[in-house]
Amino acid sequence: MDINEALGAFSALSQKTRLEVLQLLIKAGPDGMSAGQIGETLNVRQNTMSANLAILLGAGLVRKERAGRSIRYSADLSGVAGLLSFLMADCCGGQPELCQRVISDITCAQKEHGREENV
Repeated sequence: MDINEALGAFSALSQKTRLEVLQLLIKAGPDGMSAGQIGETLNVRQNTMSANLAILLGAGLVRKERAGRSIRYSADLSGVAGLLSFLMADCCGGQPELCQRVISDITCAQKEHGREENV
């Protein structure tokens, strides 16, 4: 991920609903959710949710897949991993062991929630 892609991702996440959508979709896992389910869970109107999902799609943080007549959205974990990698590149002036706490915190949080996926 380059700096312009990272700026796009940060811009997409700088709005409360979009950040909540990404968190919700990460929790939902690979099966994702329909736009209606997301909107219902977050109490967001359909047209507002569609606009927010389009921004997250454009930022490479969410993907969509047609399932019959509906569309299911899920977190694009490669996009999320790209953003995290961008942030952690050249961690701590060439001392990656100093960044181990961040990596451990992410891993431990996933284990606590019953997920052991690599982000």
